[in-house]
Amino acid sequence: MSDVQLFFKIADLLSIDTKQVSATVNLLDEGGTVPFISRYRKEVTGSLDEVQIAKIRDEIERLRQLGQRRESILRSIDSQGKLTDELKAKITATETLSALEDLYLPYKPKRRTKATIAREKGLEPLAQFILAQTNAALDAEVEKYIDALKEVNTPEEALQGARDIIAELVSEEALVREGMRELYKKTATIKSRVIRGKEAEAEKFEDYFEWEEALATCPSHRMLAMRRGEKEDFLILDITVDAETAIERIQRQFINSRGTAAEQIKLAIEDGYKRLLQPSIEAETRVATKQQADEKAILVFADNLRELLLASPLGQKAILAIDPGFRSGCKVVALDKQGKLLEETVIYPHEPQRKVIEAQNSILAFAAKHQLEAIAIGNGTASRETEQFVRNIEVLPKDIPVIMVSEAGASVYSASDVAREEFPEYDVTVRGAVSIGRRLADPLAELVKIDAKSIGVGQYQHDVDQHHLKNKLDEVVSSCVNAVGVELNTASKQLLSYVSGIGPALAQNIVEYRNQNGEFKSRKQLLEVPRMGEKVFEQAAGFLRIRQALHPLDKSAVHPESYHIVEQMANDLKCSIEALMTDKELRKKIQLPQYVTEKIGLPTLKDILAELEKPGRDPRKSFEAFSFDESVHEINDLREGMRLPGIVTNVTNFGAFVDVGVHQDGLVHISQLADSFVDDPNKIVKVGQTVWVSVTEVDVKRKRIALSMKGEGNAKPVSQTKTKPKAEEAYNPNDFNSALAALKSKFK
Repeated sequence: MSDVQLFFKIADLLSIDTKQVSATVNLLDEGGTVPFISRYRKEVTGSLDEVQIAKIRDEIERLRQLGQRRESILRSIDSQGKLTDELKAKITATETLSALEDLYLPYKPKRRTKATIAREKGLEPLAQFILAQTNAALDAEVEKYIDALKEVNTPEEALQGARDIIAELVSEEALVREGMRELYKKTATIKSRVIRGKEAEAEKFEDYFEWEEALATCPSHRMLAMRRGEKEDFLILDITVDAETAIERIQRQFINSRGTAAEQIKLAIEDGYKRLLQPSIEAETRVATKQQADEKAILVFADNLRELLLASPLGQKAILAIDPGFRSGCKVVALDKQGKLLEETVIYPHEPQRKVIEAQNSILAFAAKHQLEAIAIGNGTASRETEQFVRNIEVLPKDIPVIMVSEAGASVYSASDVAREEFPEYDVTVRGAVSIGRRLADPLAELVKIDAKSIGVGQYQHDVDQHHLKNKLDEVVSSCVNAVGVELNTASKQLLSYVSGIGPALAQNIVEYRNQNGEFKSRKQLLEVPRMGEKVFEQAAGFLRIRQALHPLDKSAVHPESYHIVEQMANDLKCSIEALMTDKELRKKIQLPQYVTEKIGLPTLKDILAELEKPGRDPRKSFEAFSFDESVHEINDLREGMRLPGIVTNVTNFGAFVDVGVHQDGLVHISQLADSFVDDPNKIVKVGQTVWVSVTEVDVKRKRIALSMKGEGNAKPVSQTKTKPKAEEAYNPNDFNSALAALKSKFK
């Protein structure tokens, strides 16, 4: 099948123009990345977005692989001398891999089977005679095949061999297999039961000790849970259909008489179904349903990860980060506006040491010395107590926000090679605290250093196809990084590696060049980096920013290939590019149609104008601080009926988990997400969203909290406050020095 035919299929599937598909595939084949094509080749693709381009990429890959398999099968059957024109036409017209494999199955080299042995005994003509269901006497025909030399000594042995052949023929018939797939798809039941004697060990799978439901309506999370129980040898899992219905359906396809031949066919069909067809289709169904469950779980994970990566950044602020703890103390680090570690210490404000005054003095000294603008506290052990301790420091300026930050994945980062490379002289506690502070400043830049599976926003992520999961999550990270843009002179090599076209090796080269030669002054300077070719530069340049660049457009998302257009606009208006970027009235005078060329159309020109208005703008929302209810600190503080502010930490197919500040997330079941019916939790909530919830049930022993968002659930908690202080609200560091001196003299 030619590429043109494939383009038509994809265009029809996605309801877009064939020219868009053709152009997009050509760009992909030339090495274009999805972010680059969607952002800088709108005229070529007809302004397709990332989702559409990714679908085209996946579909053309699938169809090409199908084509390769088709050609391989045709060669195999042809080499056997069995490729008829009719069979070739069927194989050529087949559009799914399962149907293709069905057509190939009778010709596929296989191990020695009962049917193979029967054929060796010369019984295939007898099988064909029976299938023909003529009026001729079967007994007389059978006698022809009694042959001691071929180990056919009785009529029953001859009939048994013929039935073995028929059973295999029936089980390998493409129409039969497709019919069985449909039957399983529509009517199959999935059943799980506990392995006898393992009830105690399998307690976490108690819900599935005796479970049965329709396969078609089994949600992905339940499928994956049962599959995990089976994998861990606690559950037995079966997928079945009604055998009588299945057999009768097959019989209608093959039996058209009531004679003795029909009776033999019935026996063969029953045997073939139980011995060959049913195990095969069940295995296929298990694989297919697992793939479907994986796909849904991976999509949930991807959606959650995107929300987390695009969480609002506090921005470049001097931050005090605290990794809280009780006995081992709280690790405290001071970070400058670029996230550089300035100083670290340990304080012990809690039991058993309870050195409160000493801890307060340390916090105030850090705040004064490093002119801190925000305080980040990890949300792990002792987080609420540490938050309360910090808020109780009377002389600490109240305009410095105290913000709880998720620690999910911080421990993974602190023990990683990346962290050891960044901070070889510090231990894991310091690295963890630094990660907490940096995550507040810029979640995206910090989270790219952590394996996405360790961030804690997935659903059975360790049970799904790991290769598919990694590819999908990498794609999400890349999409987010390129959507936000990367500051070339401060980005880590991990962040740079996700920029369109770059990758880990080239990212390392960029960092090494930067370390040896100092900051980049222009995007063009990137071409001096080893292995940075023109093609990679084309893919990456538009997503890289240089705030203090020589060329004003280097800090924007305008691609270098379009600089000449902006320069022409400035010339036409007799002004500088800088003036064009700062003067709104000048920009109003730009007549975009006059700059349209064969390669540059209005979509790109509109993007350029938007960039001139807000160069390098961050698409993420403004940061908003959040505070938990001060009356609850642990699960024992919760009571049914309480209304509490919370943060959504994870969204699954069955609901959302919400942190209400008690070190144990509560579950808002899908049925409790809204007053109306909800079919997809992602339509109601997103990771990082702040909500009001009601406590409906608390199980302290099992550490389970049931919550509801019905009523005012989607209202924004009143405890949220903007954390971008006005210039006149900024505190004076000298006030700290005075306050600190007064505090120290007070406790002498």
